[in-house]
Amino acid sequence: MAGHFSIEAVIFDWAGTLVDFGSFAPMAAFVETFAGFGLSIDIEEARRPMGLAKRPHVAALLNQPRIAAAWAEMYGHAPGDVVIDRVYEAFVPRNIAVAARHAVLIPGAAECVAELRRRGLRIGSTTGYTREIMEEILPVARNQGVEVDCLVCAGETQTGRPGPLMLWRNMIALNVWPAWRAVKVDDTIVGVAEGRNAGAWSVGVAVSGNVFGCTEEQIAAMSPDEFAARRERARAVLLEAGAHEVIDGVADLPAVVERLDARLAAGERPDTELRTFP
Repeated sequence: MAGHFSIEAVIFDWAGTLVDFGSFAPMAAFVETFAGFGLSIDIEEARRPMGLAKRPHVAALLNQPRIAAAWAEMYGHAPGDVVIDRVYEAFVPRNIAVAARHAVLIPGAAECVAELRRRGLRIGSTTGYTREIMEEILPVARNQGVEVDCLVCAGETQTGRPGPLMLWRNMIALNVWPAWRAVKVDDTIVGVAEGRNAGAWSVGVAVSGNVFGCTEEQIAAMSPDEFAARRERARAVLLEAGAHEVIDGVADLPAVVERLDARLAAGERPDTELRTFP
């Protein structure tokens, strides 16, 4: 069981962290949704705001200068709140349709969660997905061996990532405090910032996640030099976002939790420098 200075809970993100290697489910839905409005966006553009709740994600995409200009040229006006709502309403059913198909566990996820539970840790989660989308994912993940003690979805707190409220809701439900007894694990910039802003330890996920943005098959086809360069770039992005440590995938997490336990026992605490999303 957890000792006096030990980590008591791990709060996971979902897509790119526990399921959906490379975080591809939302990408197809965003590309298809914008195509339905006559606008072409690529996966790289769609990825940039990842980690935000999906309506703010739509808003961030429509605020990107190229996309905003293309919308204005096509429709004769800037994309305001009414447009954001229309695009979001078109996006949601597409995302629901693909979510379960992309709910395959990332390698090592089930073993990681089982090991953390064996050590007496509680398992929470936050996500940029709505509850409706997660209802498609949860049973698929459960059948593969991953179940969480708490889930807080987009829209269930007044503000989402990079704010701390979703993570704090987990801590209340799991009876974990102070915040430095919790670890947030996430593959996105705003998810890493969420952990920092909550006062928890924050661990970035590089290779399986959104920043790296490749399938396992694409990675297997890379040269060692290309893989190393992309891995280093993903690590740098997540460290810049505020990650205390960065792992390739969740299979590496139990060893990191041990190191964070040691840092706590030595009297170290995560600082509370505010991290905002650019």
